[in-house]
Amino acid sequence: MRIVAGKFGSRTIHSLRGLALRPTSDRVRETLFNILGTLIEGALFVDVYAGTGAVGIEALSRGADEVIFIENHPAAVTLIRKNLSSLEIRNEFEILAKDAVKGLEHLASRRFGGTLQADIIFLDPPYAELHEYAHVLDFLDRSHLLARNGRVIVEHARRMALPEHLARLERARLVEQGDTALSFYRRALAA
Repeated sequence: MRIVAGKFGSRTIHSLRGLALRPTSDRVRETLFNILGTLIEGALFVDVYAGTGAVGIEALSRGADEVIFIENHPAAVTLIRKNLSSLEIRNEFEILAKDAVKGLEHLASRRFGGTLQADIIFLDPPYAELHEYAHVLDFLDRSHLLARNGRVIVEHARRMALPEHLARLERARLVEQGDTALSFYRRALAA
């Protein structure tokens, strides 16, 4: 695997064999970040179900101010640390070794002169764990973790139908690439 663009462009990162990781492909990451464009610059980016850390590292490579990785598998957490270290990334990140919702709850409870708000939250649960999609989207829909003009992006199987509307979030865009799809959510205009 490699970082597609930015200051770490073309540098390789590692994955784990035998662990049930399905890293976001280089091609899908390139599509994701081309769509985000300048929104990534200076952003607080949260990589949920981070796996190898490839998506969050790509965000740092393209100018995000900080990335928070949420991953609960110890081997994957070790791998994220290894990948960050190999690129000599020392400061602009935090790793929460927690379940997805517990990690998001932890972030939502932080106070720095107000509630911590993320500009971009990327979710890539295991495709087979359908309940994870609903559980995390429901939490994000109810929380105030997403900044006013923020985005929640969900990577999922193309054949999986995610909701177009929740109470406060709405899908603004759906991009399909091979067997993979990216659903882009934002706050509903009426929310």
